[in-house]
Formats: sequence, structure tokens, C-alpha cells
Amino acid sequence: MRTTTELRGILFRHLDGIVTAPTAYSLYKKGVLDYILEEQAVSLSALTEKFNANEGYLNVALRVLASQGWLVHKINPLTDEIIFATNAQSLIAFSLVPIYEDVVNLMQFSEHFHPRKFEIEPFEMLNHFFRKFKDNYTIVFSNDENTRMIQQQVLYHIEGNLVGPTIVMLGMTGMFHKYFMETSFRPEEFHKNPDCFKEILDFLTHLKWFTKKNEHYQFTEEGLFYAKRATAYGVTVSYIPTLRKMDELLFGNPSILRNIGEHETELHVDREMNVWGSGGAHAEYFKIVDQIIIELFNRPIAEQPKGVLDMGCGNGAFLEHMFDVIERQTNRGKMLDEHPLFLVGVDYNEAALKVTRANLIKADIWAKVIWGDIGRPQLLAETLKEDYNIELRELLNVRTFLDHNRIWENPSTITKGRISSSTGAFAHRGKRISNSEVEDNLLEHLKKWSPFVEKFGLLLIELHTIAPELTASNLGKTAATAYDATHGFSDQYIVEIEVLHKIAAEAGLFSDEKVFAKFPNSELATVSVNLLKGK
Repeated sequence: MRTTTELRGILFRHLDGIVTAPTAYSLYKKGVLDYILEEQAVSLSALTEKFNANEGYLNVALRVLASQGWLVHKINPLTDEIIFATNAQSLIAFSLVPIYEDVVNLMQFSEHFHPRKFEIEPFEMLNHFFRKFKDNYTIVFSNDENTRMIQQQVLYHIEGNLVGPTIVMLGMTGMFHKYFMETSFRPEEFHKNPDCFKEILDFLTHLKWFTKKNEHYQFTEEGLFYAKRATAYGVTVSYIPTLRKMDELLFGNPSILRNIGEHETELHVDREMNVWGSGGAHAEYFKIVDQIIIELFNRPIAEQPKGVLDMGCGNGAFLEHMFDVIERQTNRGKMLDEHPLFLVGVDYNEAALKVTRANLIKADIWAKVIWGDIGRPQLLAETLKEDYNIELRELLNVRTFLDHNRIWENPSTITKGRISSSTGAFAHRGKRISNSEVEDNLLEHLKKWSPFVEKFGLLLIELHTIAPELTASNLGKTAATAYDATHGFSDQYIVEIEVLHKIAAEAGLFSDEKVFAKFPNSELATVSVNLLKGK
């Protein structure tokens, strides 16, 4: 059996593949890859003009390939010019991109079917591709180490597109219940079309996730590894609605996924799947948050916050968790009758507010659940004061993976001489946003919040990017490529940890070194926990 590190490495490569295949294939069809090979080095602006592309999303797409090691990405921070250049991997990798056609077609075809059910037609297409994959898509492995490495990389990408959506659907529909994980079973025990489902199980058996004996299947240790981490695929797979529209995003209508009515469902992401996937990954970060909560609510009562506000409360689970920690593990929990805890859940999405209210009522937790915009804290403060006589600055403000998803506003003030240190690729409705603009926008965003968080701090769990060359030299050790693609194509602004700290400091907010944590605890960190406070 492979080691846990090896299995995790394959999982990361699968996530790479889910975003790289549609991105690279769209660029290949348009002729962008051949043109870059001819020119060897070309500016983003020149490519945008030649191919009549949407510069912001084209930048995201090419940076994805750089993160996979197939291009060199250079930003001149003084002129803001971006250059993409070929390297020793480019010719070999680009020659293999046509092989992605099958999985890209499958991604398109599956749009016409139920997102939670295995239906016959996509089943049949999937099974056809399973058989081609078992023959390595006719790839003959080279004796050259560099070529062979890229061939294997592309096959992992294809494998990710075959198993990623599959494992997410299985996870969300109960396949990874203990009953199936601990015993052998037959296909008809799980699915009404056992012959089709058997094909999937046979493919997963080929991958060594199952053993098969007398038409009974049982998880192997490797299979259990992936079954227990099904949610790790969920967030990336939830953005397949965006990835399906790659041609339009790069070379057509950049707002194709944004033209929705006020009460219509989001088009760019499967939100239910996204919540399911992200929920499985948060436990490790919550341990750090718990320590911060416990310390705060063990202080003398006069030094404690009046309560907690969760901006972007989603389904209310995090509020419920924090209340449970305070009630059970702190001094404040012993005096809630004399000193009630004000809990406030805030969300921009009305549907999320309804779910939060229902869940907190069911849990017998008193809370105010209201609409709010992360970009308008002053309005939120006024609402809390007028409607509930609660001061926003007297609460601990908490949020998880939200600040990077703020609604874009052009910064009202451009910092003269600002030279951005970020390597990120940022866009809004296809238009490229310079990295210095993103920093100025983040500065204005944090300045809006600083008066309300100086006393007790702003507790953030946040997502980050890392430099593409760092990602490329650590393939199989980070999900950065997937994060950059899904967030870049959906107008979200993930910056490096150092950039967050630099801009926060400009806003007069500083990360408390005693509680700061990053995951993983290395240069590859893409998640951080910060308590930002004034000095």
C-alpha cells in the first residue's frame, strides 16, 4: 500500500486536474498554447489583444499552467507588465493537452443531468472513459524522466476528473456510510442500476480502492483513505459550473454566470456541495479558534466581549459551535444568566439566514440573525444599535473564509508608489485588476472594519495563494492550483499571508503572534488563522 503522504499527493494532483484540464483545453482550442510555443515569451496584454480575450480570466488561466510547471510567470511590479514564457516542460505538456478532450466533454455533458444522481447517459460516457484510462489513453511512457513525469501528471489530471465528481456524489448520497465502509456489499445494495454502478466499482477496484470477490466489493485501506476524505474534493468539484463555461469566460461573455435575478440560485457554484465540502475541512482550524474563544471568555467579565458576531454565518454551524465552546469550557458559560451572551449571525444570502434561524432554534440557542454586507460594517453597526441596542465594537467579530469573497469596489484612493508583492491573478467580470489595486481595495475594506474591532479583535480564518513557481516545485503537496483557479474565475481575491499582514498593518490592525497559525505550517501555507487587533 502507498504511504499516507503518497495518497494525499495523488488527491492534490486530482484537484489540480479538475481545474487544469478545462483551462488548458480551452487555451489549446483557441491556439493560445501554440502561439506561446512559437513566441517563447509573450506579454499578457499582447495575448489578450491577439486572441480578443478577457484579460483578467486569461491571466488566471495562464497562471494555472504556470502553477503546474508548464510556463514561467513573471510580474514586473514597477510596470505591472506580466510575461508568460516557455520552459523545459512546455512543449511536452502542451502536446498532451488534446487528451483532456474526453473529460472536458464529460464535464459539459453532465450539466444536463441531476447533480446528485447517477443517470444512465453520463454513466455510459463515464464508463467508456474508464476503459480508455485503463489503457493510459494510449500514452506510451517515455524513458526520458522529464517527459514521463509530465505524462504521469496528465494521467493524474484525467483520473481526478473521473473520480473527483464521482467520489463527491457517492459521499453526498451515503455511499461512505459505515455500513458500506466496514462490510462487503453488492452493487444492487446501493444503486437501482447495478450494472452501471458495477462499472464504477470496477474502475475504483482498478485504482485499488476496492477488492472484488464473487461480485462483492470491499474497501481497501487506500479506498478508505479517499472515502474518509471525500469532502476534500467537494469545494473544487462544486465549481464545475464555472469550469464548464471556460470558453466563454476566456474568450466570450465574461459575465455569463453572473446574469441572474435577485432571487435566483447562484450559477457559478453548487453551493450545497460547496458547504458540504468546506465543512469537512474546517475542524483543524476550529481547534485554534477554540483556544482564542476560551482565553477571551475566561477573562474577568469586564474585559470580555458582550458576545460574538459571525459574518457570513452560512447555516449557523459555526455560531452553534462557538456557543457550545463558551457554554461548556469557559467561565462565562457559568454565568450566562447574569451576563447573557449576545450571538449575532449575519449573511448576505437570505436563504442562508432562514437556515441559520431554523438550526439555532432547533439547537435552543438564542441569537439575532440578520442581513448584512461584509463591505458595509457601518450600516451593520447602525442596524444592531437601532434594532437591538447592541454595539458592534463590543462584540468579537468572527468570520471564516469570507473576506476574500467581498464584492469588488474600485478603491477610492490609489496609494502612490505602491508596489505590490503579491503574485496573484485577479479579475472582476473578466477585467484584469492589478495586484496593487487589490491591495488598496483590501486596505479600504479593513479600514472600514478597524473602528469596530480595535477592542476585541477581528478573528479570521482566511484562504491564501502562494507563488506559482512555489506551487510548481511542490506538486502533490498543495491544493493551491485548484484554489487559485476556482477563486480567480469567480472574482475572489486570495492574497499571500504576508500581503494580508502588510495591508492589515497599514489599516492599524496587527496579527496577534500568540495565536497566529498557518496550514500547513510551512512556506506552502494556504490557510491562516489570525486575531487582528489595534496596538
